[in-house]
Amino acid sequence: MKSSVAPGIRLITSFSRDSWYRSFILLLTFLFYTAYHLSRKPISIVKSQLHRNCSTVIQPTDLNITNNATWCDWSPFDQDNYQTLFGVLDNSFLVAYAIGMFISGIFGERLPLRYYLSFGMVMSGLFTCLFGLGFYWNIHSLGYYAFIQVMNGLMQTTGWPAVVACVGNWFGKGKRGFIMGVWNSHTSVGNILGSLIAGVFVSSAWGMSFIVPGIIIASTGILCFFFLVEKPEDVNCTPPQHHSDQKSEETEPLLENLSDGEISVNGAIASESTEVVETTEATEAISFCGALSIPGVLEFSLCLLFAKLVSYTFLYWLPLYISNIAHFDAKEAGDMSTLFDLGGIVGGIMAGLVSDYTGGRATTCCVMLLFAAPMLFLYNYIGQRSLGTTIGMLLLCGGLVNGPYALITTAVSADLGTHECLRGNSRALSTVTAIIDGTGSIGAALGPLLAGVISPTGWNNVFYMLISADVLACLFLSRLVYKEVQGWCGCVPRAREFKEI
Repeated sequence: MKSSVAPGIRLITSFSRDSWYRSFILLLTFLFYTAYHLSRKPISIVKSQLHRNCSTVIQPTDLNITNNATWCDWSPFDQDNYQTLFGVLDNSFLVAYAIGMFISGIFGERLPLRYYLSFGMVMSGLFTCLFGLGFYWNIHSLGYYAFIQVMNGLMQTTGWPAVVACVGNWFGKGKRGFIMGVWNSHTSVGNILGSLIAGVFVSSAWGMSFIVPGIIIASTGILCFFFLVEKPEDVNCTPPQHHSDQKSEETEPLLENLSDGEISVNGAIASESTEVVETTEATEAISFCGALSIPGVLEFSLCLLFAKLVSYTFLYWLPLYISNIAHFDAKEAGDMSTLFDLGGIVGGIMAGLVSDYTGGRATTCCVMLLFAAPMLFLYNYIGQRSLGTTIGMLLLCGGLVNGPYALITTAVSADLGTHECLRGNSRALSTVTAIIDGTGSIGAALGPLLAGVISPTGWNNVFYMLISADVLACLFLSRLVYKEVQGWCGCVPRAREFKEI
């Protein structure tokens, strides 16, 4: 009797070698960027510990207290302008991140991604740990913490262009919205894990809220060095097809440039002497202005500026808002804020699915942003009436706010970075991603800064600012939405839809 193959082995062998590698790269890059966001989150959790309502804290009997109102605060955040000082810390990171992002994509195209990512994660881990060590070294200098934030912001810019370029190298356009929607949940997963890890230590020793995430991201940097595969060709896997008309768009120009006696073999030029030269290596990296001129890059970049302004304001200020309005302690407020990120996971996946099905990336983003504006208004006015209302509104707002942000930074960036007008230049993806996310990072810096300036006048004004940003994000997509609607109505041929915009 012939022995049957074990079910587990049948499952393993049912997937091709290419599928296993693609799954591995997707999981690996997911872990990498989860670690990036995990290490960014502690500052928002620790804020409410650095400046507390000391009247509710039990005073130690052996402590000589001179000021009952601020004795439990961490200097220099024990002052009345503590919200401004928190804004300084946020913007030290975010401004450095925004500036560095425009440069990071250029380096990402010219350096091996494996080395670039590994270096960035290890150094980011170092600076995250140094922030936490300020607790144990009893450092009370704003300059020290601001400098650490600047350096960490620069190191964090190594992550996004590199991981998107890597995933773009491995996955074609077919179901990119759904795949990257699921994959982009690393942002929310990282925020959730960062909140939970920081929350464990925040009340006892807030320094560990930074040190533990710092060790985690440095460890993933070592993992990256040993296991990341940048391109399918490096392990003899089949490269993805980025366009349905890839053969006519990319292969024919190569054929036209071949001299007599040469043939094209899988994207390489082979002469009769069997000398092979990879065309992707011969392709020059795209310039900054060249990437900016790709149709759709400017509109999506400006839209992301305002979408990310809203998202990052929640990222850095939501725990403090919940603590002030609902009167939760630091850990409870941090745990509650993870619901916003949980909603963001669902929102990102849904945005990817809908945009894949409809072919309308811009329309999907615009509709979600339009619904987000009134939901933010409702959350501010009725969100704290009961626990159930708070949970429901946080989930809903998280999905509507983070859905467009996730779609633009992943699938849209990859679409534009492999746009048909690039004629197969695979080295443009990192620069395009850096331009889009770098522009978005300007909004990410402005949001928390404005929140720090506006919040002393009342949280209502902060929410009016966020609603205005959502409306402006929609306006920048109006031309692209119009083109997509024309395509659906038959005014523009669907095959040329993306080229037209």
